[in-house]
Amino acid sequence: MATVETREIRKFFGDIAAVNGINLLTRDGEFLVLLGPSGCGKSTLLRMIAGFEKPTDGELLIGGTVVNDLPPRARKIAMVFQSYALYPHMTVFKNIAFPLKAQRMSKALIPQKVDWAASLFGIGHLLARKPRELSGGERQRVALARALVREPSVFLLDEPLSNLDAQLRASARDELQQFQRRIGTTTIYVTHDQVEAMGLGDRIVVMKAGTVRQIGTPQEIYAEPADTFVAGFVGSPPMNMVRHRDYTLGFRPENFHPKILNGNTKVVGFRFSVTRVEYLGADRLIYGTLIGDFSDQKVIARLPATVTVKIEPATSYDFTVPESELKFFDTATELRIAPRPV
Repeated sequence: MATVETREIRKFFGDIAAVNGINLLTRDGEFLVLLGPSGCGKSTLLRMIAGFEKPTDGELLIGGTVVNDLPPRARKIAMVFQSYALYPHMTVFKNIAFPLKAQRMSKALIPQKVDWAASLFGIGHLLARKPRELSGGERQRVALARALVREPSVFLLDEPLSNLDAQLRASARDELQQFQRRIGTTTIYVTHDQVEAMGLGDRIVVMKAGTVRQIGTPQEIYAEPADTFVAGFVGSPPMNMVRHRDYTLGFRPENFHPKILNGNTKVVGFRFSVTRVEYLGADRLIYGTLIGDFSDQKVIARLPATVTVKIEPATSYDFTVPESELKFFDTATELRIAPRPV
């Protein structure tokens, strides 16, 4: 196992900064997720760690050693790509064994190592097949086994589940997390999918435009966003953001409820004009606009199915948010600020 550190790392393509001054330090054996929209620099950062892209500036360290000038094969890393990149003419056995042959491992040891890696992912019965004979989930497991067979110090994953259907992606997330916990290898995982990030990561690095906006546990990222970008990017539906003169007020849809449900909690009240209601089985999403100080600003409420209060479109209601769940952001800088009276 090893830590990965970036010190003021930058990557320019012409005048465009794909990665701009990122400082990161993983913990030994942790599952770190790089999360952000397309074009934010997360894959470029991963490729620099792997050695496929050379930094324009800054230092990369693996296990405390600067690796800027080391080729990928000397960094003791393994990478799984979005496309899996399996060799179509080779069997599963030969695909998994390929990096061992490249390392010139003895022929006697290779079958043992391949069997070990295949058994971790439950694909021992597929060793004689070729990639075209496998499902998407099976190909993903082969790619992971091929990466793991080298016993790397760092495991790099670039959106490896994005080609799977929704149901298989959910089960693959569970398998991947259990596997990482079992082997304990430091893992850096790239995704634009916040559900993957929240479900897999020990910590999440939220990126935008080549910079880091926040690093924290899934709970910290969700409950205490550092700025309006993180607040709006993490969460489905995202945090409601409404402007009030010199600050922006944020609150999660699941904390925005009809007034009759507030009990003894200290709350802030809003008049809510409902335009549409979506029934999603376990939840209702209620869309509308605010009336009064925050007039005409769009917001969403999420009510669990157990809440049977009647809510209809083209009707206004009194809704509330607990004071403790209100977040305040500076409108100019977009950064979190101290609570203020509403």
